[in-house]
Amino acid sequence: MNTTSESFAGASDAALLVAFANGDPDAARNLTARLLPRVLAQATRMLGNAGEADDVAQDAMMRLWKIAPDWRQGEAQVSTWLYRVVANLCTDRLRKRRGGVSLDQVAEPEDSAPSVADQIQAQTRLQALSNALAELPERQAQAVSLRHLEGLSNPEIAQIMDISVRSVESLTARGKRALADILAGRKAELGYDDD
Repeated sequence: MNTTSESFAGASDAALLVAFANGDPDAARNLTARLLPRVLAQATRMLGNAGEADDVAQDAMMRLWKIAPDWRQGEAQVSTWLYRVVANLCTDRLRKRRGGVSLDQVAEPEDSAPSVADQIQAQTRLQALSNALAELPERQAQAVSLRHLEGLSNPEIAQIMDISVRSVESLTARGKRALADILAGRKAELGYDDD
């Protein structure tokens, strides 16, 4: 038996498969010894479960023996074909674990990003607001920006600007009225339809 095994030592995977198809069991033993550890390792990596990996590797080797009589040398490498079979078998098992849902059945996630048109409109509005703020007196622009763009409270703004809370309220109220007047003619252009 060792003499026959040694005669296959340098043979290619395809030559061993053809020899098995022609009835040589030693060719099958040699090919199994060469390929089984690799496909078992691949299945174990993919599945993370030694028992399932062993089942997949055995199933893949059985499929290899079944196709042996029809193997066409030169079309594909035996190992490549076998790795693909193992990958497919593992993928099938992983799908079953997840409830049988294939990637084709999973809906595309909705894109929560604003559309290009919405982004352009937001940029246009921001630029219009920035230009309008530049037309206000400096203290009004600062108070309005800190309150409505930065979201600070009136006491925080009073501390920053070193003025009273009442002064902050007055500056923001006058600033908002002035901004409304400046931007009044651009409502439709900026996408504001309400009054």
